[in-house]
Amino acid sequence: MAEKVLFQIKRQRDRTSDSYWEEFEIPYRPNMNVITALMDIQKNPVNRQGKKVAPVAWDSNCLEEVCGACTMLVNGMVRQSCAALIDQLERPVKLEPMTKFPVVRDLVVDRARIFVDFKRVRAWIPIDGTYNLGPGPRMSKEEADVRYSLSRCMACGCCMEACPNYNEHSSFIGPAAISQALLFNLHPTGALNQDERIAAVVSEGGVQCCGNAQNCVEVCPKEIPLTSSIGYIGRQATAYMFRRWFRR
Repeated sequence: MAEKVLFQIKRQRDRTSDSYWEEFEIPYRPNMNVITALMDIQKNPVNRQGKKVAPVAWDSNCLEEVCGACTMLVNGMVRQSCAALIDQLERPVKLEPMTKFPVVRDLVVDRARIFVDFKRVRAWIPIDGTYNLGPGPRMSKEEADVRYSLSRCMACGCCMEACPNYNEHSSFIGPAAISQALLFNLHPTGALNQDERIAAVVSEGGVQCCGNAQNCVEVCPKEIPLTSSIGYIGRQATAYMFRRWFRR
């Protein structure tokens, strides 16, 4: 008899419905990942009891751990489901949506809050037109390496899901937005707007709300040094407050 893999999936019909669990069994294939399994379920949405049900909804895009869209809880751990190989998971495989963002349907969540906080900290570089500005200033390899590591953020939500201070009752902007503020403060042009970003980062829900649990850096799929970013921004915030004090 062909080997089968049992999936326990937490489902929810819409934003206002109650959640419920449903089980599916699919034939095992070598090198399957969670997204492959969800695609198989979508092709034939029949649960373990043999009842045809609505296909399971989930988000995905790049399928190579770059876009951040397929973040979910896999066996209780927040991660990218495209990179979660069935051969490396305990069975049954349990899939749940992230808990820190509103559920849209099944495994799909609304991550809009992340991007609202990115806007809040001005995570972009203002440019004067689109003409060629010529070569930018040279930077050391060390600085380029730091900026590259911070630029790998894909707004997946893993760090927020793991953070005990980030939830629906808190205005904390979370480690991703803080790290992005640092990334653009380190940019030669972005540094011109450093005080604007720091003002946002020290406002309500800012860096002062970090409890230093360090869960964020443990779950980041891109190994971004989030706790270092938070510490660095904290020092920039202290300098900013002193500058404001002496300007009075």
